[in-house]
Amino acid sequence: MTIVFAIACGLMVANLYYAQALIGEIAPALGLHGRTAALAVTVTQLGYGAGLFLIVSLADLVENRRLILMMVAGSGIGLAGMFVSRGAAGFIAFSFVTGFCSVGAQIMVPLAAHLAPDERRGQIVGNVMAGLITGIMLARPIANGLAAVAGWRAIFASAAVAMAALGMVLARMLPVYRPQSTLRYGQTLASSLSLLVRTPMVRRRTAYQTLIFATFNLFWTAVPLLLARRFGLGQFGIALFALAGAGGALAAPLAGRLGDRGYVRLGTAGALLAAVAALLTSLWAVDMHMLLLLGLAAVLLDAATQFNQVLGQRVLFSVVPKARGRINASYMTVVFIGAACGSTLASYTFYEGGWPATAWTGVAIASSAFLLFLTEPREAVAG
Repeated sequence: MTIVFAIACGLMVANLYYAQALIGEIAPALGLHGRTAALAVTVTQLGYGAGLFLIVSLADLVENRRLILMMVAGSGIGLAGMFVSRGAAGFIAFSFVTGFCSVGAQIMVPLAAHLAPDERRGQIVGNVMAGLITGIMLARPIANGLAAVAGWRAIFASAAVAMAALGMVLARMLPVYRPQSTLRYGQTLASSLSLLVRTPMVRRRTAYQTLIFATFNLFWTAVPLLLARRFGLGQFGIALFALAGAGGALAAPLAGRLGDRGYVRLGTAGALLAAVAALLTSLWAVDMHMLLLLGLAAVLLDAATQFNQVLGQRVLFSVVPKARGRINASYMTVVFIGAACGSTLASYTFYEGGWPATAWTGVAIASSAFLLFLTEPREAVAG
């Protein structure tokens, strides 16, 4: 069942990153140029953020299996719409639908935590997150590779078919889970916000991951443009580069095991410092025209992002066990607002100041996360 959860989460969350990989082809085809090019990426992430707040909280209120299947179906419809859209308005509208419904992945993560035994919760959540993260990492190289063969629209058609197949598998294999809650929908949303505002550790983990994920999206939105313009890579070359970055997914299971052993604080410090180091390394790599070094920076940034994510969710799912869905909803909503801001900043900084402007912006954001971490009381909950 852990494998099923991992694959399902990976397929659903991958929907957010296909357009990010192909922004250089999609934007001009839709009539989006310059700073407006990021709309092809940002709207999907904003839809995901809206779904996180409005839908994921329902995991504490309604039967989870039915909710997940509805989200998978909605994602398939959105992807099919992106495939057939011929103008920017239609593509953007269906991008929002795709992002909104892809939150099924974030319903499955707390469901896995519910089903896992206490002593192995971090390990199991880490393994499910490894599948989710692999989906993020492989989305870019798969999109680039398929675009090189069949054009950029092919990935959205393929993803729509994948959602249909996933829906059939989950309909047969997902267990029924009915949460025990007396809250109404409005109360559930209010409770989600309240848990974020009033719980110090939820606020902190949300802030750390929001800043790191903004850095992650800043890097991966701008780097395809850099690879094409500075290094002269085509779609296959960009796909291979993105595939190398997928190595960062290996950090997730390790993070889960460290969290189970009580090394949350040490692991968090290492992850935040690694993100800063990755952006600084990318500056050196571009200046020296060393593609391999840039690839190592990508792996380091991906690993840091996923390490911090798994450690954060290990802590969050231990704070208020009966409110895991609501905590995950508020946490991931803010995180993906940060992701959308990072994507938007990528286009603006790259077009205004090239890679140095983009990378130094990332250094500043990641450094602020580490400085905030240094203010965390040592007696804070460690998971």
